[in-house]
Amino acid sequence: MEKVKEKLSFEETMKELEDIVQELEKGELNLEESMKKFEKGMALSKDCSKFLEEAEKKITILTKDKDGKISEEDF
Repeated sequence: MEKVKEKLSFEETMKELEDIVQELEKGELNLEESMKKFEKGMALSKDCSKFLEEAEKKITILTKDKDGKISEEDF
């Protein structure tokens, strides 16, 4: 059976990424283990980027000016 991937929060994802970086920096892993950790770290990095993009979208506010024109304004 395939393990269901648990959805992590941004903070949990960052913590896991930081842990991987520390393991890689120690230099105690063999090449195969290092490659697996690196691949996992890259996936986590992409997840963090997605979290940040979504947060930015939520922060952007649509406003109407006095003429009724809708424009984007950063929060």
